[in-house]
Amino acid sequence: MNHMNEGGKHESGPGYLHGFGNHHQTEAVPGALPGSQNSPQRAPLGLYAEQLSGTAFTQPRQANRRTWVYRITPSARHSAYHRIPNGNLHSAPFTDTEPTPNRLRWNPQPAAENPTDFVDGLYTVGGNGNALEHAGIAVHTYHATRSMTRRYFVDADGELLIVPQTGRLHIFTELGRLHVAPGHIALIPRGIRFRVDLPDPAAAGYVCENYGPSFTLPERGPIGANCLADERHFQAPAAAFEDPAEVPATVQLVQKFGGNLWASEYDHSPLDVVAWHGNYAPYRYNLADFTTIGTISHDHPDPSIFTVLTSPSDTPGLANADFVIFPPRWLVAENTFRPPWFHRNIMSEYMGLIHGVYDAKAEGFLPGGASLHNSFTSHGPDADTYAKASTVPLAPQKVDNTLAFMFETRWPVTLTRHALDAPHRQTDYDAVWNGLTSRFPASDGDAD
Repeated sequence: MNHMNEGGKHESGPGYLHGFGNHHQTEAVPGALPGSQNSPQRAPLGLYAEQLSGTAFTQPRQANRRTWVYRITPSARHSAYHRIPNGNLHSAPFTDTEPTPNRLRWNPQPAAENPTDFVDGLYTVGGNGNALEHAGIAVHTYHATRSMTRRYFVDADGELLIVPQTGRLHIFTELGRLHVAPGHIALIPRGIRFRVDLPDPAAAGYVCENYGPSFTLPERGPIGANCLADERHFQAPAAAFEDPAEVPATVQLVQKFGGNLWASEYDHSPLDVVAWHGNYAPYRYNLADFTTIGTISHDHPDPSIFTVLTSPSDTPGLANADFVIFPPRWLVAENTFRPPWFHRNIMSEYMGLIHGVYDAKAEGFLPGGASLHNSFTSHGPDADTYAKASTVPLAPQKVDNTLAFMFETRWPVTLTRHALDAPHRQTDYDAVWNGLTSRFPASDGDAD
């Protein structure tokens, strides 16, 4: 495959353009971008001009997302789509099961026995809202053991926030390439075509399919102008394309549309964009660049201070979805119970663990595993964590060797039948709180 950087030279790794939501311009071959207009009578180098509209034409400028691409073959040239099996991929509305108030936790999902690419390896846990109405989310995991060969994917229902847990991903999109390792995230906007190659023998991780408004950076409010995720650390791909001479005579494009999978056969690569400009583009982000903040006195703030990205709703402050991380950090609060407190939350929380140990669960929450606590479901530290955290001498403590995350959403998450009945679901999860027995009335030395 012929991948070039902005100077037109062959390169072994992708180039990146920095900034969140920026209007970028990039060309893989010099002269491929028109100089002063979007759609000249004849685009340079015999290319075809095409606009990708991620928002309605008339949305306010600050929310408007669109990109002009200059490609070798119009994307309109393809055969009719035909339905293909969905496999373990499902979409909202979810009606296989009833929403449950029960606390749920899963061990890492076993890998498929047969060679599986990224698309076939998608496994839906559950979700909320309605894909056709562009509201809510779906939560998926993925397990892949082979690259996508002669196959491409596009999601018309929602954008894909990909959180690798093990194994690297080389994601080749229409607009360029993203190399993503565990500890990074990638976001593929709705309607952008891509394929996934595996530089390692296998890869697994999590996906939030966001049907609602696109993820953006949260407001900092009283925090001020700095901290949390900084715009300059987000990276969009420089233009790169697949050499038509090296693409097989027939390839397949799989499209997720209206909750189902459809496929069309192409006689050319869908990744043939030689140049582009705009602000509707995939991106990656290194979670180690997140600037974590916390208390320097007593008690600790709400976990909203760990929000990397948010998908807003029509109600200010009420997210369609938040992406929250719990990275390495210092704990210094005085006379304070330091792990996450016991709580019930109107928002629903799906958590995953990328590596290490989560500080609220001493046992059972494994890297590659997950938990779900739906709206107003009681949860918090397990008995062992509480016993230790409530008696340990308090000194500055570094929470290290850990990276957990949360997809938080305004509505309850309804499970798919296969996730509810999965053999890797921990049916004894409630037992982790059994040791929290009554200590009332406490002696004078047991409380403030």
